[in-house]
Amino acid sequence: MTDNVVHLFKDPITEEPTAPAVPLTVAPEPSPRSRPVRVFVRTRRAVVGAVKHDRTRTAARVTVRHGAYVVGGTRVTVRRAWDGRTGARYERLLRAAEAAGNYEAAGEWEERLHRFRSERHKRRMDLLMAPQHVAKSAAIGAAGGIGGLIAIGIALAIATRDPSDVFTPLMALIELIRLLVVIVQIVWGPLVAVGPFLALAGLWAVGRQRATAPQWALPEGKRSDDAGAPITPSIVVTALRDLGIAPLRNAIKEMGDAGAAMLGPIRIAGCGVEVDVTLPSGVTTAEVQNRRKKLAENLARHEHEVFITIPEAARTVRLWIADSGALDEPIGPSPLVTDTTMTADYAKGRAPWGLDLRGDAATISLYQRHLLITGLSNQGKTAALRALALWLALDRRVEFRIADLKGAGDWAMFDGIATVLIQGPTDDHVIDATKMAEGLVTEMERRLQAPPGTQFDPLIGIVDEAQVAFMCPAVGDDKRPYGGSKATSRYFMAARKVHNQGRAVNVLLYEGTQDPTDQNLPKLVREGAHTRVSLALGTESQSRMALGDKAVDGGAAPHLLRQGLDKGTVVIASDGIKIPAGQASITVRTHFIDTDDAAVIAQRAKDLRDGVTTLAAVEPSAAAVDALADIAAALGSESKLLTQEVLRRLAAANPGEYREWTFSDLRQVLEAAGAPPRKSDGRMVVDAQRVAQALAERADDTPESAAPKSGGGGGGQGAGVPTRRRIGAVNGGPAAVRVRRPARRCSGPSPTGRRAGRG
Repeated sequence: MTDNVVHLFKDPITEEPTAPAVPLTVAPEPSPRSRPVRVFVRTRRAVVGAVKHDRTRTAARVTVRHGAYVVGGTRVTVRRAWDGRTGARYERLLRAAEAAGNYEAAGEWEERLHRFRSERHKRRMDLLMAPQHVAKSAAIGAAGGIGGLIAIGIALAIATRDPSDVFTPLMALIELIRLLVVIVQIVWGPLVAVGPFLALAGLWAVGRQRATAPQWALPEGKRSDDAGAPITPSIVVTALRDLGIAPLRNAIKEMGDAGAAMLGPIRIAGCGVEVDVTLPSGVTTAEVQNRRKKLAENLARHEHEVFITIPEAARTVRLWIADSGALDEPIGPSPLVTDTTMTADYAKGRAPWGLDLRGDAATISLYQRHLLITGLSNQGKTAALRALALWLALDRRVEFRIADLKGAGDWAMFDGIATVLIQGPTDDHVIDATKMAEGLVTEMERRLQAPPGTQFDPLIGIVDEAQVAFMCPAVGDDKRPYGGSKATSRYFMAARKVHNQGRAVNVLLYEGTQDPTDQNLPKLVREGAHTRVSLALGTESQSRMALGDKAVDGGAAPHLLRQGLDKGTVVIASDGIKIPAGQASITVRTHFIDTDDAAVIAQRAKDLRDGVTTLAAVEPSAAAVDALADIAAALGSESKLLTQEVLRRLAAANPGEYREWTFSDLRQVLEAAGAPPRKSDGRMVVDAQRVAQALAERADDTPESAAPKSGGGGGGQGAGVPTRRRIGAVNGGPAAVRVRRPARRCSGPSPTGRRAGRG
């Protein structure tokens, strides 16, 4: 060991260190045993490198590809020969028809199979008698041929006066036969040598035509280049087979190549094709729907280019498959823009809204139908809703009252068309929008009380960004919130009343909202709309809230639309638009009308009208009820009263307001006032003392400057009940309204526990 260590010291002359005094260890020489290991490693690396080299991979792909062409061509040729010589083809089609439950077709294929077998048996019997017929025919043909040649020879001998010419034709025939034998002897050798190669080339050509090689072995130009290829029955069947549904895969395998018997005719439908697929027993339509993405990939399409719906037939799904990239192309301008002479008819007309997936014009009837349109932000919701309003504006009979709770000017062109146009996102704008909705209720009730047979012009209330109204925290003087989804919410109750009875007298409500949830779009409101429309959404649960369970279970899937890429594409559930039989919804690509074009159309609508004064804010056009005071009036002199009797008396006193009230509505109002119902002798009653105390506390909480100047005791005119005055309603007629103090805002609890802040 000491021989392998070199010690370095200072130079005694220079007194400078020549190197650090660190011992350096010299590596020992490798042992002889490590050399084979190194050789093995180097060899392995060389082999792996050669295998992974591009040239090696290319050579392997070429070898496998052309070998697979030959093998596959042989398989295809043998299969064709087998099908041509046997009844295998008919048997496959027979099994396929039985599996699909089409017993009429099964009977027809069975009859064809029987006819094929009978004809084949006849041909075989004819072949057994063929040698006898051939021998007889050959003998007769030879005798006739020789006789004919001799006759020709006799004629030739007479003409030439040479008897030897009698056998000249016969000898010429013999010489021809000898020449043919010589030719065959010369050609036969090369033909035998080349024949196998020709047969191999033929098999290779068949395999190449049918692309029997694996995908990875195909040339770069042809590998996985079936995206956008025409849809054929075999492509559809293969895509269904590879969905990963075992019963479906097994059924198709049993059908063989005749699995296409599951398919109806492939029809051209707009910018794509449509086909009905009858599923075999044991496979549900829901299983296919849940694998939409995989089915689209199997069809060489993107997910958004394949739509699955459920037609009327049992165990059947309808596939609509778009041409590759067709849905990304624009659909062109709206007829409202291109046709400057277009007019509208609210009752009998249909609004041109866009194109369906088949490429047909999608028109929708708006007659006596409430409308709800929802979707994620910036997906074209306002533009789609505004396009319908612009068409309606071309009917001069239609009156609009519009609340745009976004306030970005999207509805500014309706100034001069709408009688009310509220634009802004604040609580004050929500309060005005609520008063507008309550005005719709008042007009609806006036029309309902008109003599039977009275005709009314349509009155359309539009609330864009309605979620702002439902989520508004503002609270009025009577402690009723403007927003919310309970019976105490003024906007909610107004929307609900219009939904209940408005369509009968042409008072309609159109709402646009974002991200439907139970908080910003209550269940009763969304289910009150006759036409439910959705753009792209985030989740399936939101789709169910927007369109309903029936539509989503039937194939509607706005949550599968591409956010940002499918702007303006809507899914509609309504009887106002033509929907294919058996479907619960339809997908429409709406026309986009930009703000400039919308202003031009709006000007045409203004020219049809005599001039409309548009109000930016409204007073309530109806008597805003004081529910707590009305409950006190219903109690009268009773100390307590059954809740059922209270509801009956309220409905008798004000049927327009309380006819639809339930026990839940009554309980919510009383609980909000601090006088909840209680049990007495096992039954729920309303305590008059609690109600009176709640009214007194509310009066004490009201400042003197804002307190009502008149009011009575228990008969519904107690403290806190506002006085009434008459003003002109929004539509020009008189209406009874209550003068209320400015609404109170929720800005958090004050130190005393009461709500602080005043708007």
